[in-house]
Amino acid sequence: MENNKKRNWIPGKYYHVMARSIRKEKLFKNASDYQYFFNLLVKTSEKHSFNLCSFCLMTNHYHLQISSNESISKIIEHINKLYARYFNTKYKFRGPLFAGPFKAIPIHDKRNILIVSRYIHYNPVTANIVDKVEKYQWSSYNYFLPTTTSSPPAFIDFTPILENFQGTEYKQKKSYIEWCSY
Repeated sequence: MENNKKRNWIPGKYYHVMARSIRKEKLFKNASDYQYFFNLLVKTSEKHSFNLCSFCLMTNHYHLQISSNESISKIIEHINKLYARYFNTKYKFRGPLFAGPFKAIPIHDKRNILIVSRYIHYNPVTANIVDKVEKYQWSSYNYFLPTTTSSPPAFIDFTPILENFQGTEYKQKKSYIEWCSY
């Protein structure tokens, strides 16, 4: 839950939002938990307007690179509350699921949007979950790959990332993948 400290939000600005489970326990125990959380993002986007330009759901935390004209606090609190209710019901737990309030770091320019996106996408590699970022299924990275056949949901907007590169969308995605690999 959000503490009483008032957050200052700038509408339309991107933030790097992170929320971690209490005591770093598993937030997602299996594929159905990851899928439920992803579906929760979809349903929340129907109620609250927001855009993600990258995301990654890790074992005990998640990262969202998010922008909204609405209060991001309300959006994240809504997501965390509904996911905690689902998790506690499914696993017969009581009490808080998240370790304190979520963190939100404002992203000040286009270059930092790229840096934060790469950081988010490479989290599973850094944590030694996978050896290559494209092997991790619970992030937005695979939507950049030319082999991807599925389209991202409407609330995922890669424009803030891709506008840093020249050419067609295909060439921009290819350039982003190359830039991430250095």
